[in-house]
Amino acid sequence: MSARFGVDIGGTFTDLVLLDEATGTIRVGKVLTTPKDPAHGVEQGIQALLAEASVDARAVRALVHGTTLATNALIERKGARAALLTTAGFRDTLEIRREGRYDMYDLFIDPPAPLIPRHLRREVPERLLADGTVHHPLDESEARRVLSALVAEGVEALAICLLHAYVNPRHERRLAELARELAPHLVVSCSSEVVPEIREYERASTTTANVYVAPLMARYVEDLERRFADLGIPGQLYIMQSSGGIALPQTARRLPIRLVESGPAAGALAAAQAARERGEPRLLSFDMGGTTAKACVIDDGAPLVAREFEVARADRFKKGSGLPIRVPVIEMIEIGAGGGSIARVDRLGLLKVGPDSAGADPGPACYNLGGRLPTVTDADLILGYLDADFFLGGRMRLDREAARRAIEAHVARPLGLEVIAAAWGIHRVVNENMAAAARIHGIERGKDLRSYPLFAFGGAGPVHCWQVAKILRVPRILVPFGAGAISAYGLLAAPLAFDFVRTGRQDLDAADWSTINARFAEMEREGRDLLARAGVPPEEVRLARVAEMRYVGQGHEVEAPLPGGTLSAQSLPVITASFEAAYRALYQRLPQGVPIEALNWRLTASGPPPALGLGQPRGGPAGDARSAVKGARRAYFAEAGGFVDTPVYDRYALGPGATLTGPVILEERESTAVIGPGARGRVDPGRALVIEVPR
Repeated sequence: MSARFGVDIGGTFTDLVLLDEATGTIRVGKVLTTPKDPAHGVEQGIQALLAEASVDARAVRALVHGTTLATNALIERKGARAALLTTAGFRDTLEIRREGRYDMYDLFIDPPAPLIPRHLRREVPERLLADGTVHHPLDESEARRVLSALVAEGVEALAICLLHAYVNPRHERRLAELARELAPHLVVSCSSEVVPEIREYERASTTTANVYVAPLMARYVEDLERRFADLGIPGQLYIMQSSGGIALPQTARRLPIRLVESGPAAGALAAAQAARERGEPRLLSFDMGGTTAKACVIDDGAPLVAREFEVARADRFKKGSGLPIRVPVIEMIEIGAGGGSIARVDRLGLLKVGPDSAGADPGPACYNLGGRLPTVTDADLILGYLDADFFLGGRMRLDREAARRAIEAHVARPLGLEVIAAAWGIHRVVNENMAAAARIHGIERGKDLRSYPLFAFGGAGPVHCWQVAKILRVPRILVPFGAGAISAYGLLAAPLAFDFVRTGRQDLDAADWSTINARFAEMEREGRDLLARAGVPPEEVRLARVAEMRYVGQGHEVEAPLPGGTLSAQSLPVITASFEAAYRALYQRLPQGVPIEALNWRLTASGPPPALGLGQPRGGPAGDARSAVKGARRAYFAEAGGFVDTPVYDRYALGPGATLTGPVILEERESTAVIGPGARGRVDPGRALVIEVPR
């Protein structure tokens, strides 16, 4: 027997999936996250799932892991004591930023402070020109003095970002050598390795963020590897990247900034897998867990990928208010709307939900783990959507009275409402918040979400999908089997993948094709070498090439795919057509008579995606839904005027072909699906629940 593990750490729960590769059998686990020591929760979950499945630890050949540890370190400012070395005169690049204001009418905007304070940002005498030629050689004696001073101040990590190093990395590499000579323990990141492309501020911001979280991530990955070895697991550890590919621990330690969105990326990959399996041309991924909710547009079986995103935004919906991170990332919108989101009444007497969360410690009031503030989970329990005795399959009992007390004290009484009305208000507000965020995500990308089926998963996603779908007016809802741990499924569906970039401005009408081909050949060699070391046969390597292009005179680029093979002047019509199609999709029209130039050249080298079906094996229990009824309870539906006696179904007993009419509640160990009056549902051959939403 051989098995694979997928492990996704969330803010409240850690989800686990164990796949038996011989039979295709999948087992799912969920444990409370241990915020003070995330690896401890992972270890507990793995031990429990191995025991439950009667699987020998020695049979596990791979573990794929997604984590938000790097993101949390950046947001909470809990990274390393780091320093920055820059070219003389560029010490304040991180402070100057882009010079613009993200809100021109707000006189009191307060963008996030740089990760590295000014007294730890030092200059070294050296200067390269834009073409990479040396204008002023590196002063090594002064560099040694600066480095020695930083080491004396207790710096444990060093970012090196010199002007034009993306063209010529010689000075950066020499400074790294000097740093390691003076302080071998020092963690060093060079911008020419982390993000070798143009734009000084973005390159400096990304490099400093990388080195800021590097010591923390290195310790965490090493701790995971040690714990797995202690459990007797011989399998290789892989880490999910923000772009949707997985990487080896060495890459995770060297370039941890590529892991910043690794957890949310797994959920989007699972939704994309479902879209491909079902032949859905479009899908809206809706992943709602204990701390956050994420929405991602899936077109043609693939999520959108961006080349830059922001963390630690001062204003969640205002671009430019956070720290820019220039790495490939699956494009999604994420808000603080989860089962643990805290409800409160603000100074104006308005009900607010999130973005702060009770998390796993102390958790919602109904967990009885010390939490006293009302959360979305407390409201869902009061409304009858959750079974207090069957939470996590009965492993955790919820306290309905504690939930009632918290809502009454902090929401109902201040607003002069009954507890039920206050609970419904909490439920409705969080649904409206998520729907509004999803709508913004779609509008910004020119997508009409009314034509996108909603793919709902996560611990709280199926509970809230009915109301969110009604607000968005989507045609139908898809709730996969094992919805509560689908993000962990996504981890198992990810291929090994590495992204590379080179900057080299070229006018397409007079391009130096030999230079362009040489850049791609260099990136391809590096990618094939990394994949070979990870065990991918040469014939299974997949390559994808894109260029970031713009019309001459424009300030930003549009990404367009490039054809394979050797590029030449004969490739120009295909490249031009690809760029114009991408440009027209964004702006609807093309400037006439303006030449095109390319700035960045990108290559993704990946292995084949693992063979993994998202749905359960076809067949299963009989399709008669009546045999799956496990009882009934009163649940609140505003459209029905209040509480309704609602049948409760055992999700595991619902086989393909079963039909349902709302209102109904369907329970799994890891999640509960709530479907309102007027809905008609069926279970498809892959045991996904398909719900038609009345318009």
